[in-house]
Amino acid sequence: MSKKTIFSKDFILVMTGQIISIFGNQIVRYALPLYLLNLTGSSVLFGTILAVSFIPMLLLFPIGGIIADRVNKRNIMVILDFGTAILIFLFYLLAGQMDIVVLMAITMIVLYGIQGAYQPAVQASVPVLVDAEHIMRGNSAVNLINSLGSMAGPVIGGILFSVFGLTPILYVSIACFFCSAVLEIFIRIPFKKSPSKGNIFVTGFADLKASFAFMLKTQPVLWKVSLVYASVNLLLTSLILIGLPVLITQRLGFDTDTANRLYGYAQGVIAAGAVLGGLLAGVLSRKLKAKTNPLILIGCALSVALGGAALQLPMAAIGVYIVLSVGAGLLTALSTVFQIQIISYIGILTPKDLIGKVISCVICVCMCTNPLGQFIYGFVFENIGGGAYLAFYAAASIVIAIAVPTRRIFYGIDRLIAERTKKPELDGN
Repeated sequence: MSKKTIFSKDFILVMTGQIISIFGNQIVRYALPLYLLNLTGSSVLFGTILAVSFIPMLLLFPIGGIIADRVNKRNIMVILDFGTAILIFLFYLLAGQMDIVVLMAITMIVLYGIQGAYQPAVQASVPVLVDAEHIMRGNSAVNLINSLGSMAGPVIGGILFSVFGLTPILYVSIACFFCSAVLEIFIRIPFKKSPSKGNIFVTGFADLKASFAFMLKTQPVLWKVSLVYASVNLLLTSLILIGLPVLITQRLGFDTDTANRLYGYAQGVIAAGAVLGGLLAGVLSRKLKAKTNPLILIGCALSVALGGAALQLPMAAIGVYIVLSVGAGLLTALSTVFQIQIISYIGILTPKDLIGKVISCVICVCMCTNPLGQFIYGFVFENIGGGAYLAFYAAASIVIAIAVPTRRIFYGIDRLIAERTKKPELDGN
């Protein structure tokens, strides 16, 4: 039997479809909220729309995991990419025909919901398309490709948005989703239909119960690291998602067109951080140990504290912008390494018939704090005035306090992986 590596035709097709789809997704997810922020000037409304948009994604992650284990993953990708192209086309048709805030909220909610169902199919494809020894490299490749699309999307989106407005971005996004869907038709992903345990609701409930039982009882370390990452999302990621656009477009004194371009460049720096994180995780895949993760978390906190220092010190606006952007990029690089390791732990420690469901449940736990954080930071930046640096310092301090006691958890993961590597037959894979 030939070895399945990340250079197989089907895995390359998945990656190619991903970069096109992610570029289209990022360019529109950059432009729509920024358009709303420019239109209303309200950080509360901006944060609330983003927070509400995350909720269906969180709800659909577990459902997407169940579907990914019971339906051909290629078909999921194709249908959802075609569906997203139709969604953006409908937004284009309805813009100007109804209240833009309502239309924006509905579009963002559906867009994030589609992503919630889409990503588990992609993540669950990795252990199927590559051998166990290549799982971390496969996950790193997925993350790297996603990051490349994410890096190009906001930069190009910022230029298009500042020069031409929203409409060209909608055209480009529709074309990306359509092309990605056509390309994905040619992917061949091995699929074996799982036996049903009753109607769709009974089956879905049984699958969710099995997934959470595995996380809570069989491998409780998975929900523990999920909670750690959820804390990072609550305190650090949400701060950057809300604080960066508000500070750049409203607090640093740039004119509107310049601010929009600079925010796009900042998003590009963040995505470049994700690329760097993906590269580091891939290159160091055989050397990275779980016990290094507390240090990675402390590095994430210090990256955010860097932005707080820039806001507090007497610096020119462009200097503050550069430090904020670099700090956000460093945060993304380190958190990406951490995220890839978590997904890789799942691939190693979870039976193949549960991978899609467990990945989606873990991601759901990790991301569930995002909407709460975005909602809170929307109010914080609406009312904090010149004391914005305090939010950066407070978030960094709390994450450091969380990171230090996690050392025991991550040492335990190293032991589990060592045992699993020596005795792979225990789970029947």
